Amino acid sequence: MNDSGSKFSREFSMPVYYEGIQIDERRVDFFVEEKIMVEIKALVQIRKCSFSTSQNYLEAYNVEVGLLLNFGSISLQFKRLENSKFNLNPLNQ
Repeated sequence: MNDSGSKFSREFSMPVYYEGIQIDERRVDFFVEEKIMVEIKALVQIRKCSFSTSQNYLEAYNVEVGLLLNFGSISLQFKRLENSKFNLNPLNQ
């Protein structure tokens, strides 16, 4: 938790599921309020593969919303990502 009262975790380890079975584990840069995945980049330009990877993480982690932030360009670049496959009850897949 920070001074503003927001709850977050750095390099949060999250399980990856396939058909309801945990098959792996990955780390996201930040996980905010236990519902928003934040991936941080420092690239001149965000590449298409960064969008795809972040989108795949949302689906693999079953997280509804994510942010992709890039601090490497002249000005901040950001993209809000949504998981169209989000399942509120992941055990009922």
